[in-house]
Amino acid sequence: MEQHEIRLCWLQPEKDHDLQLPTYHSELAAGMDVCAAVTGPLEIKPGEIKMVASGFAVALAPGYELQVRPRSGLAIKHGVTVVNSPGTIDADYRGEVKIGLINLGSESFTINRGDRIAQLVLAPVCKAKVVVVAELDETKRQAGGFGHTGI
Repeated sequence: MEQHEIRLCWLQPEKDHDLQLPTYHSELAAGMDVCAAVTGPLEIKPGEIKMVASGFAVALAPGYELQVRPRSGLAIKHGVTVVNSPGTIDADYRGEVKIGLINLGSESFTINRGDRIAQLVLAPVCKAKVVVVAELDETKRQAGGFGHTGI
């Protein structure tokens, strides 16, 4: 499997030395789990959105992005998911990676320091060239939208 370098910089290494690097937890995992760099327990009430620090910034090669995705266990078991899923970390962003979480569950959920809160997936980016035309070519589907083919 091809690997691409992601440069990571701990923003406060003396404070965050106890946190794990983003890590793949199985041989064929697509996403690296990212840990919460909270200083104490962080409660997310039902319906509430919180930004959760990671403690690091990254540099990606041009032509790549890091997608921030939910962890399936948090989403299915507790209703805690990434609010703007998938979030995008662009190759030219150098600020702290933060994870926007929302609690869609019926009970409060507490995030503790070091908890795995999301996953990061490195993905190639294709740039589009927008071309304005007078009309579009016809297709069988045409303007059929959500649910147009039935259940």
